[in-house]
Amino acid sequence: MQEAYKLSILYYLAFSLLLIVSAVMLFEHKIGFSYSAVLEYYVGNEERFIPAQSAGGILKIVLPHIFVFGLFAMVLLHFLVFTKLRGKKSLLLLIYAAFGVAMLEVFSPFLIINGFEFFAYIKLFSFFALLAIILYISWLLFKSISYE
Repeated sequence: MQEAYKLSILYYLAFSLLLIVSAVMLFEHKIGFSYSAVLEYYVGNEERFIPAQSAGGILKIVLPHIFVFGLFAMVLLHFLVFTKLRGKKSLLLLIYAAFGVAMLEVFSPFLIINGFEFFAYIKLFSFFALLAIILYISWLLFKSISYE
């Protein structure tokens, strides 16, 4: 693998780590990491003067995330295709998992505001699962450029 390619992957991974750290900080600050906090954020709480989210409000947040999550996952997975994992079924499973979990993370708020409160658990699960998948892919990439 060329040195310039390794360096670009390394920089991308560094920025990816910063993205993950900032995502965790923003999620904790804005929503919280508990079932009740997620419900309260999306459904609202009259006692604490927290308004419910509307479908239009969620859509304004979701639209840029759809593009960014797709692009981010595509770039990470594109780099991964050039490693020794190319052609393995585990790579295909990782691709499906990354995009599937990202879709759950993006669209679960719509189900929460429409009365499916169980999806607050799905929102939390998908957030952490997406971060775990991103970290795993990043680790695989780092391992591939450091051992070649």
